[in-house]
Amino acid sequence: MIKRKLKLNSRKGERMPTAAGDLKEEIIEWEMRPGGMLVQRRSDNSDIPIAENLRIRVAYDAARYDISVNPHATFGELKKVLREETGLEAGEQRIIWRGKERENGEYLDMCGVKDRSKVMLIEDPESKEKRFIQMRKNAKIQATYRFINDVSIHIDKLAQQICAIEKSIGNGKKVAELQITTLIEMLMRQAVKLDNISSIEGDACSQKNLQGQRVQKYVETLDLLKVVNAKVKPVIITTKWETFDSPPTTKSWELFD
Repeated sequence: MIKRKLKLNSRKGERMPTAAGDLKEEIIEWEMRPGGMLVQRRSDNSDIPIAENLRIRVAYDAARYDISVNPHATFGELKKVLREETGLEAGEQRIIWRGKERENGEYLDMCGVKDRSKVMLIEDPESKEKRFIQMRKNAKIQATYRFINDVSIHIDKLAQQICAIEKSIGNGKKVAELQITTLIEMLMRQAVKLDNISSIEGDACSQKNLQGQRVQKYVETLDLLKVVNAKVKPVIITTKWETFDSPPTTKSWELFD
């Protein structure tokens, strides 16, 4: 391990209260690990292994977590354990111990953390804001998907009616022009709904364009059907009535006693 004493002005001059209420200077010396991580330098007698883990109570908002961790672990290693519990990435965590935010390279035992000690975890304000913005963005995307899906279902129902009209005209049966113009109007209403969807990207944008293409295709089909339907002659059904001869008349009547 490469050891190097670093002079950090932000660390010298930091003070913490003692049990007697006095103030003493807390000076932290740092060293560089082979992997390039900056950690708190241990004293010669601080490398003695301790078998039992520390049980630490971590307060995060209204939640409380009981964490078991090696006393020689750093606060950065504690954050890795808390990531599994809270879902917060290590870079989003801020650990407060004795009224002060602790660096990732500081050791728990050297900072005075003991068994059953209580530390506070807060989420980095900037990360919290980014998370909130992302949640709002995701909610908007989900709402857009639901809206496009509703439009798609409505278009499917109109497509069934178009298919029925197309079949009737194909069989030579004239349909009321009002049916065709009404379907065109209803399709255009769906097109307006799609146009009102803005600021979308990715798959949602592709779904919007797909439904827009469907509307255009069905409108063009109805325009063509309107022309063909105008050329269909209405079928006039005439009823032929069957006539019956009147019964013969008798000229004389036979009398019976």
